[in-house]
Amino acid sequence: MAAIKLVYIGGGSSRAPGTVATFLLKAKEFAGSEVVLVDLDPERLELVRRIGQRIIDHDGLDITLSATTDRRAALTDCDAVLSSFRPGGFEARAKDERIPLKYGVIGQETQGPGGFFMALRSIAELSRIVDDMHEVCPDARIFNYTNPVNIVSQAVSRFTDIPIWSMCEGPIYFPGLVVSAAGLDPARANVVMAGVNHNCWSHTHTYDGQDLIPLLDQAWEAKKDDPSVSDFDKKLLHLAVLGRSVPSEYFRYYYYCDEMLREYQLSPMTRAEFLLSQLPDYWKHYREQAAADYPTLDPELSRGGINELELAIDVMHAFYNNTGDRLPVNQPNNGALPGFDDDVVTELWCRVDASGAHPEPQRPLPHTVRGIVQTLAEYQYLAAEAAWQGTRRDAVAALVANPLVPSIEVAEHLYDEMAAAHHAYLPERLLR
Repeated sequence: MAAIKLVYIGGGSSRAPGTVATFLLKAKEFAGSEVVLVDLDPERLELVRRIGQRIIDHDGLDITLSATTDRRAALTDCDAVLSSFRPGGFEARAKDERIPLKYGVIGQETQGPGGFFMALRSIAELSRIVDDMHEVCPDARIFNYTNPVNIVSQAVSRFTDIPIWSMCEGPIYFPGLVVSAAGLDPARANVVMAGVNHNCWSHTHTYDGQDLIPLLDQAWEAKKDDPSVSDFDKKLLHLAVLGRSVPSEYFRYYYYCDEMLREYQLSPMTRAEFLLSQLPDYWKHYREQAAADYPTLDPELSRGGINELELAIDVMHAFYNNTGDRLPVNQPNNGALPGFDDDVVTELWCRVDASGAHPEPQRPLPHTVRGIVQTLAEYQYLAAEAAWQGTRRDAVAALVANPLVPSIEVAEHLYDEMAAAHHAYLPERLLR
């Protein structure tokens, strides 16, 4: 089993207790490893460390756990960097979600202008992390969960030589949403999705070995006028039968844009504002568990219980322990998915072993859906370039390329207001 030094940047976040607990569930695969938690808030870091240390002591695990606010010192001689942080916290995310609504544009964490400004903030910080890594751990690899994971990976993979893989559970759970919406058993379906993160469609979709799409057609006809069927399920089925492919749920923002915008404008709180209202209870629960003989994270009182960032830990295990496990990974396409440039980061199912993440053979996406994914891939490319080395002009050009932004005029006004709101987290070149 692999003994590694893992540095978790974001180790004092509200997700961190669950992530640490998840890693410790797999401690046998990483026996002898050192884990260093890094964050800006020493009090929260210490809470997360205490939760993890109590689990280690109770279970007799061969893992060393520490915490520090000194990122560069933590990174020295490490093997793996787990990146999952949010510059500006949920307060910044709330601005990402709230400000676009004033301009008649959807505000969302990873899509549209909200995702764009999250990318600008995240990549600004990742560039500094990469500088540190070049100095103190040049052979380390980044396992990234910092959003938007595709744009972050696009920037780091294109402009640096530090290896980075980004992960998201979307290709694992999106198919089940659609199959369940049709009243079918997800366990009997084989759905392979591809594209860019949060914006994948299926190119392979069977049920008991037969084409799944005719069954979705039947389900749509039976359910489209049924008032007992949720609006969410109807949208997914409608997308599937029109696209002849199983969609990511995030395509609701593009194909039902007006309806989703009205829903967000009428909602009393954005998602980030809701999470901010819950955070005091989360940290109260974490303080209680840090004092418990054996910490147990309640999913209702924590950010996801003990299954946070599990996919990233699975990918680490597959790589460092050379397992060849089948897992979805975001990395440069390199000819794997037809219709996408080699240096564009795509999200594909891979076999992961000690030599890398090897994409499975890919079929082209159906023509009915390929165009929108290609458009979003081009936006991703421009957004990463603007974030890493661009100016205000480059950033506005990238924002205009996003399908949720209706015009240059809206893009310019929206950009300037959001840049002013986030100026503390942006490089000067993006403010002029």
